[in-house]
Amino acid sequence: MKNKKTRDAEFENIRKEYSNKYFGIDFRKHPELYVIGKGEQGVLMAEPYRSEILPYWKFKTPEISQISADKIYELFLDYKKNNDFVGMDMARKYLQMGFTRSRRYANHKTGTKWNKDKTEILPIELDEVKAESAKIFYEKYLLAKNDADYIKLSNLHKEKSKTQK
Repeated sequence: MKNKKTRDAEFENIRKEYSNKYFGIDFRKHPELYVIGKGEQGVLMAEPYRSEILPYWKFKTPEISQISADKIYELFLDYKKNNDFVGMDMARKYLQMGFTRSRRYANHKTGTKWNKDKTEILPIELDEVKAESAKIFYEKYLLAKNDADYIKLSNLHKEKSKTQK
């Protein structure tokens, strides 16, 4: 099994490769170049969606999280109306990232999961406020992830990507 430092180095290489692929591309004009990726991959790189969604992504309190999650889900629905799969996927990723980041801060007050040597996970100190923020994002994330049109468009995008290789 790989140690944490090896996994971090491998992740950094993947991140650099991914960001180099995405640099300077307008994915609204070239959705065929968009790679769905794993989890939240590409969420801070894929333009113009990053610039459209990121300003609304906030999770400091449950009230702020509710406003944020509602707005990002609204953007998801707008992208859906325009049959814009890449926008839908990016909005889904921001909702997922709202959940994962809130959850991390719910479990670790500083947001740091590992000790200084990155060899051990720090003990969990549950913050109920951040846990509530995570729950808010998770509910909207599930709505987006399980949306029938999103699933259909995702499958179509994956099929197109296979045939273009």
